[in-house]
Amino acid sequence: MKIVVRLFSLLLTFIVWHHAGYGQNHLKLWYQQPAKTWNEALPIGNGRLAAMVFSNPQTETLQLNEETVWAGEPGNNIPSTGFAESLPEIQRLIFADEYEQAHKLAMQKIPRSPAKDNNYGMPYQPVGNVLIDFPTHQHVTDYHRELDISKAIQSTTYTANGVTYTREVFTSFTDQVVVVRLTASKKQSITCSISVECPHREVSIEVGNKTIGLSGTSGSKDNKKGKVKFVTQVQPVLEGGTLTSSDTALHINRATAITVFISIGTNFKSYNDLSENPLEKATKYLNDAKQKPYKVLKDSHIEYYRKFFNRVSLDLGTTAAANKPTDVRLSEFHAGNDPHFVTLIFQFGRYLLISSSQPGTQPANLQGKWNDKIAPPWDSKYTVNINTEMNYWPAEVTNLPEMHQSLFNMLHELEITGKESASKLYKARGWNLHHNTDLWRITGPVDGAFYGLWPMGGAWLSQHIWQHYLYSGDLRFLETHYSILKGAALFYHDILVEEPTNKWLMVVPSMSPENHHRPDISIAAGTTMDNQLVFDVFSNFIEASSLLNRDFELRDSVKIDCNRLPPMQIGKHSQLQEWLKDWDDPNDKHRHVSHLYGLYPSNQISPYRNYILFQAARNSLEYRGDQSTGWSMGWKVNLWARLLDGDRAYKLIRDQLTPALENTNNAGGTYPNLLDAHPPFQIDGNFGVTSGIAEMLVQSHDGAVHLLPALPAAWKSGSIAGLRTRGGFTIDLSWKDSKIKSIRVTSSLGGNFRIRSHSSLTDKRLKKSIGDNVNPFFKSPEIKTPLVSAAAKFNSISSLKAIYEYDFQTKPNETYTFDFGN
Repeated sequence: MKIVVRLFSLLLTFIVWHHAGYGQNHLKLWYQQPAKTWNEALPIGNGRLAAMVFSNPQTETLQLNEETVWAGEPGNNIPSTGFAESLPEIQRLIFADEYEQAHKLAMQKIPRSPAKDNNYGMPYQPVGNVLIDFPTHQHVTDYHRELDISKAIQSTTYTANGVTYTREVFTSFTDQVVVVRLTASKKQSITCSISVECPHREVSIEVGNKTIGLSGTSGSKDNKKGKVKFVTQVQPVLEGGTLTSSDTALHINRATAITVFISIGTNFKSYNDLSENPLEKATKYLNDAKQKPYKVLKDSHIEYYRKFFNRVSLDLGTTAAANKPTDVRLSEFHAGNDPHFVTLIFQFGRYLLISSSQPGTQPANLQGKWNDKIAPPWDSKYTVNINTEMNYWPAEVTNLPEMHQSLFNMLHELEITGKESASKLYKARGWNLHHNTDLWRITGPVDGAFYGLWPMGGAWLSQHIWQHYLYSGDLRFLETHYSILKGAALFYHDILVEEPTNKWLMVVPSMSPENHHRPDISIAAGTTMDNQLVFDVFSNFIEASSLLNRDFELRDSVKIDCNRLPPMQIGKHSQLQEWLKDWDDPNDKHRHVSHLYGLYPSNQISPYRNYILFQAARNSLEYRGDQSTGWSMGWKVNLWARLLDGDRAYKLIRDQLTPALENTNNAGGTYPNLLDAHPPFQIDGNFGVTSGIAEMLVQSHDGAVHLLPALPAAWKSGSIAGLRTRGGFTIDLSWKDSKIKSIRVTSSLGGNFRIRSHSSLTDKRLKKSIGDNVNPFFKSPEIKTPLVSAAAKFNSISSLKAIYEYDFQTKPNETYTFDFGN
């Protein structure tokens, strides 16, 4: 009888699910109207190419990008204003508390506007638009457009004049072209015109018998002349109908189906070489692709994409809200009950990372690879005081480590150009980078001394090398990228300055990114984030050199330096100090929370190893507030997850998933196409919320694999499969009534697996943990005891939830399953 009842229940569930249409909309962004603005259009990409699809019935617009179309030309941006010679005086003024004078001197050497022989970085620029005009499709019914992120396919359907029309668009991962497929329910029903437009000044458009060719040159800025040449070819392949041309367009009459191929090539070969032939590249991509049937193109594209995307699944439950259009779900999410929308935004972040950062491509920039402006906000460069790093937070944990490769490649190039800034600006060995770079791998300060005098970009970016090693255990990878870690450590070994009072070693001058400790003055010594970053740089180098048995003398010197770094400090407001001195203002709502780097993404602050620091970090985050820019709220999801507060992390998700208004500088949120709003659009917020959701469910930074560390009350039951942890483990996890129901662990390296849980687990294979985790990938950092203000006050450690820890031994390439019942 129980079996019959169970079968009936399953059948009823299927009927309800099918009736509500949940299966259709499971991992789709969909809408009942075309995009009116760029922030409503849908993004597609293959790492190299990107497009925004507007899906207007009368005129389809495909706004195109190719990742190497940037203004300017090869060359660094090291100022020749005598900064290195002024450095000792700037340091003296800072230590004498003469910050205004230090600021003035620094601004003379690195002014707001670059000198004539220098620049502050080049903008990422669009290629142009392909327009497909359907003159008789003015009045339509049954309109539907969607982006299926389980396939990386965008599609549009509608009915006009009694005929149902379908468009499918994708940027092929396997054939390196944009493919547009036009079909109709009635033969010989497709009549349209195809044209192109381009916003660049140097551009030529030629219409041939079968192909439209667009060629152009990127823009100039500051002291750099635009030298990236690009070629776009657009060619329709008809099934039935006729093709003619005019001076401005290709004209198709009464076709049954059309496949439009869009190919783009540039002269870019590397950051210092523009010797490729753009026409040959574009022509080869086009000719190779058009030889294949559409189904072959589409199937190979989906197969390639899914080998990455399908590694992770998430189920947080589904309600009737999941059957609504995406823009409606967004507008109702904050006050509604739509747990599946969290699944959608989580997977959308993974979709965007796969689509903007393939192996062999450029890394994802401030807007991924999607930009329609010649002069985009912040140039759409690589802002490396948080934003570029944030783009790659999901890479390891959400099982997309291959997407990290483009960042690693850029690091090797920055290692080369960064030697110039290290030697010329600081008279140091090794390499460094300030807070911005671009396609040309500039490493000098950007935006003047107020924002740009932060020589820590290389320190933060290099953490991604070490994190990839901790997740993969790949010693060959570590050996290949070891010079990056060594060069970063060598730079700080050379530039650290002794602070007069406590004899600490610190970076001077620097700043706490984009914040200021008094009106319009940011320059400082030994900021908390700098100290945390240098600690990680030194620690990573010490571990890597030991593993690879290299650089004994330098390692010993770096160990001495590391022991002389300042400890973290807790100020009079019971906060983690942002600066070396207790300057924090509890009313400061700045979007950057840089001093909390030690909490996330680093692991220097732990509830179980240094509870006072943990509380101080929480106090700092409380003071800073929840409402902010979109990317800042995305960072805070991760921070609250590390603070083990699932409900607060979930509140930040809800705040971030608030509709953003067009053309305003109001607080951040999310646009109708689910792209993150600073505002305007920045993609890092999408990646931040994806990594934050993963952090809420699985953490592995604090000596164990912590399961459900920050589970909110809203997610009482659910499952996730495919998340990765340090030590080469892959985790499948399900829970019910907020307690772990089952665990499936796959070990690629073997070794001890330590589970941390907020509920007790019973299985004879699990042994209660004793002492530190013997698995070296879970080694905890040994930080200094913090200095605490006499005015600081803290709660008892008893306010933490109880934890249970268990060990079991694993073998390489083995899978272990634990079922703890209902």
